[in-house]
Amino acid sequence: MGVLAPLVMSATTFAGSAQFAVSSILGAGGGATAAIAAAVLLNARYAPISISVAPLFHGPRLRRLAESQLIVDESWALASRGDGRFERAILIGAGLLLYASWLSGTAVGALLGDALGDPKDLGLDGAFPALFLALLVPQLRSSRGVAAALVGAVIALALIPLTPAGTPIVAPSVACLLGLRGRR
Repeated sequence: MGVLAPLVMSATTFAGSAQFAVSSILGAGGGATAAIAAAVLLNARYAPISISVAPLFHGPRLRRLAESQLIVDESWALASRGDGRFERAILIGAGLLLYASWLSGTAVGALLGDALGDPKDLGLDGAFPALFLALLVPQLRSSRGVAAALVGAVIALALIPLTPAGTPIVAPSVACLLGLRGRR
């Protein structure tokens, strides 16, 4: 991929799972259509996440669009105050810090990544599952949160052998959004 392509992708996509999917598919000889489809499916989870924080965004459309790019799993989880409430300053602040870190990390990886060798040898292949587990734990403060996590896990596990990559992530997100809607 060289150095420029990962930097441009990180600057414009800011979604690790989508970037890894695209890299994996293209690296394995897959086509652009499959890579883009996987990225879209993986990022579809941001629809319910974005709906949950939409009331925090005010002002001109361009400003809301720019700020909404900072909604990622980590900033959303950090901004959550429970019971469907979110703190805007934390969402935006965490998003900005994460974006800068993501771009810096991409630059370091693109320039010096070969010197590290295989990430699996360093145990880095477990970093993303550990990250998502750390984001999940604070959401389990209530029986409703535990129930949503369990239902989401069952849906994802049932879909893994039956559906294309990305679907097992999106389907539980939609189910949780429907559960949130039923609560109101």
